[in-house]
Amino acid sequence: MTNNVSEETLNKAKLNLETAQMPWSELERFFAGGTLLSVSAELDIVEVAHCMSIDDKAAIVGWLNDKKLGQISDDQAKSWCESNAELWTVIVRPWILVQDK
Repeated sequence: MTNNVSEETLNKAKLNLETAQMPWSELERFFAGGTLLSVSAELDIVEVAHCMSIDDKAAIVGWLNDKKLGQISDDQAKSWCESNAELWTVIVRPWILVQDK
């Protein structure tokens, strides 16, 4: 029996297993280091992580231009700090993607 699972499917499954919820207090130092990127709730964080891992520039630039992916503002960070937010995270080195759902 042959297993015809694509590399894309395997990569997405791996990334999905690596997602976790983390409190903002554990992410603040990465925000300070500039390595956190916010993913819009409209997007699938695993799909974004996959596109970043395969360097899909077209998708990434589109999300950046549409403001669906980007740096976290100081105001957003303050809000998450005050509410002790729990965010979905996944690491795609050197970035940590976060999503508030």
